[in-house]
Order: sequence, then structure tokens, then C-alpha cells
Amino acid sequence: MPLPNRVTPFQSLEANAARGLLMGNRGGRFHDPASQAVPHRPWASRQWIICVLAFKGRQRQVWHSGYTELFFCDEVTALAAGHRPCMECRRTDALAYRRAAAHDDGPDLPLPSCPALDAQLDHERRLGRTQIVHRLPFAALPDGAMVRLEGEAHAVKQGQLLAWSHQGYGQRQPLPGGEAEVLTPPTTLGALRGGYAPLWHPSAYGLLAQG
Repeated sequence: MPLPNRVTPFQSLEANAARGLLMGNRGGRFHDPASQAVPHRPWASRQWIICVLAFKGRQRQVWHSGYTELFFCDEVTALAAGHRPCMECRRTDALAYRRAAAHDDGPDLPLPSCPALDAQLDHERRLGRTQIVHRLPFAALPDGAMVRLEGEAHAVKQGQLLAWSHQGYGQRQPLPGGEAEVLTPPTTLGALRGGYAPLWHPSAYGLLAQG
């Protein structure tokens, strides 16, 4: 039986057997190693990060005595849920994210620190335990943004909306007009507009290759 450690674009945790492309955490341990049930408060601090699955040969027993390991379908999913790249195991990506986020505010501004980013993202992604949804025109959304449409998560890519699941992307439709209910926090939208290129699940490329 899989643990409830798969993260959705809605920030929630679910039990699913799909193997994600990335892992991460939310600043420490918030699970109960004995029950391994879905935690009441699904974070330990405001440091929500995205990590690689393997780093320097480290071995861990998932949801044991250490931090609460989380898993993502891909980076687009993790960014929508309010996470950012880890400075230890994904340093190149973390610096690229920080540069892109700073560029959106002004090309001459210094890189924001990780604690500053964490505080800003925490302000943008949740109000208490409720995810904040931002309203923006569909036409203004960069590739890699995630939206809620009829209660389901969809990712924006090349003028299309790709329907999300833990297993990848299963359907596509043209980007509609009007306003979107955007899950991805504004800081990350700025990084995407500034040129940050997130890791996509291979199914996204398969859908778009169908023509």
C-alpha cells in the first residue's frame, strides 16, 4: 500500500503508486512514523523545496524518523503546489529559478535569498490551510503555469491545456479565453516568465507531438 506522500497541484497529499520524477519536503517532519496517516497540518516550516530522487548515494527510510519525504509527478506539479528548487541537490536549477524570479521584478535587482523566497511563496500559496488561487487571464500565463478548470488541474504548454494526473498528462485542449484560476504562485509565474524551464513529465511532450 503506497504512503500518502504524492503531492497534487492543490498542495494535498494522496496515496498513489505512480513514481514521480522528483521528491522534496516541507521543512522537516510533520508525519507520524507510527500511523503514517495523512498529517493534519501538511508542512513543518515554510521551506517547501523540490529535490532530485537520488543524491550522493544517500539512503533513507521514507516516512520514518527524519523529514517527511514527498514525491511529485514533475516539477510543474511541485511549482504549482508552492515549492521551489533545493539549493543543495539542485543548486544550478535553484540559482536559475532565483535569477528568473529577480528578472521578472527588474533585471538589475540582486538575487532574492532562499529565506526571502520562502517567506514570499508562503504568503502567496496559502491562507492558513487553504490554497490561495490567483485569477489571471489565460492569455497572460507562461508555459508551466497550472490552473484549476472545472475542479481539475491543467498545465499550460504551447497554447494548450494538459490535464494532470499523478501518472502524467492525459488529454489536451486549446487554451480558452477569459480568466483562469491559477494554482501556481505569482513568484513562480514570474520565474517562468523570466525564462525558468521546469522539468516536465514525458507524457506532456507525447501529447504535443500528436499534432
